[in-house]
Amino acid sequence: MPLRFSIQPSTKALTGAFAGQRPTSASSLTTYAVTRAASSKASTQKRTDFFRIAQARQRKAANLSRQKVLQTEREASLGDPVKSEPTPFIQEIESTQKVSQTRTTENKLNFYLNPSELTSALSFSKDLSEPLQNPDRDTADPQIEKEALEQHERAHKNAQEAIQRIVNLNNGNTKDRMRLNIQKCIEQLGRHHTDSVLPPKPASLQNDMSTGNLEKAVRVGPDTGSPEVQAAILTVKIMNLSRHLQTANKDKHNKRNLQILVHKRQKLLQYLRRKERGGPRWQNLMQTLGLSEASWKGEIAI
Repeated sequence: MPLRFSIQPSTKALTGAFAGQRPTSASSLTTYAVTRAASSKASTQKRTDFFRIAQARQRKAANLSRQKVLQTEREASLGDPVKSEPTPFIQEIESTQKVSQTRTTENKLNFYLNPSELTSALSFSKDLSEPLQNPDRDTADPQIEKEALEQHERAHKNAQEAIQRIVNLNNGNTKDRMRLNIQKCIEQLGRHHTDSVLPPKPASLQNDMSTGNLEKAVRVGPDTGSPEVQAAILTVKIMNLSRHLQTANKDKHNKRNLQILVHKRQKLLQYLRRKERGGPRWQNLMQTLGLSEASWKGEIAI
């Protein structure tokens, strides 16, 4: 029976033996040394070749610039996480927040008053303080009664002007303006108003074991705690802080408060989107507040 010799492939002699074991024969030692010398020479040339180094730096700079362009495009497509689009509701909020330099006769009153209530109260006070006529008309002096009426008219006019100055929002502070804007958010986005305007959200798939939608209790009074009202109030506060930080960029305390409010609003928007399944209530809130996808999607860094 002839002898059998194990013959290794030539590729293993060049790779496998060098990978984990050192060669023992003279020819293998020579091949190993040549390979090591060639690899060290190539790495040395790569480190010292200025043309290759310049090419690598150019490729790295091109990649970094391309990454910045893509990041800018992604951020532009999402929008601004803080600033709202100029919708009619946002424009009304901004006009209330800004302090007007001239005294205007606008229908924005302080202390939860509206023009009709103020007019009725002033007319009632005028009738209540009007001087009485002498029941004995034979002894009554018309000139005295006329002067008393004129004096009463002047006093009522002065009182009316004083009340108008007191309740005018131009003479209020930031807290008064914020209170008025919060009241607008409740009136505009509260469910006591939107339930009769917006259609219901899409129905969910129910199992046979589910009990179905239970009847809700009748709402009493305005809605102040729904997620859309809270998100609108947070938006008003965010607008107020961002307007302040435009002139006070070193106010670190309020900058942190702005970050906290933005992230609170993000959580509320994500909750509302999940609960409403992107329905009419969610769409109405985003369109009214002029918010973009950046206000609730992804990570927000300010």
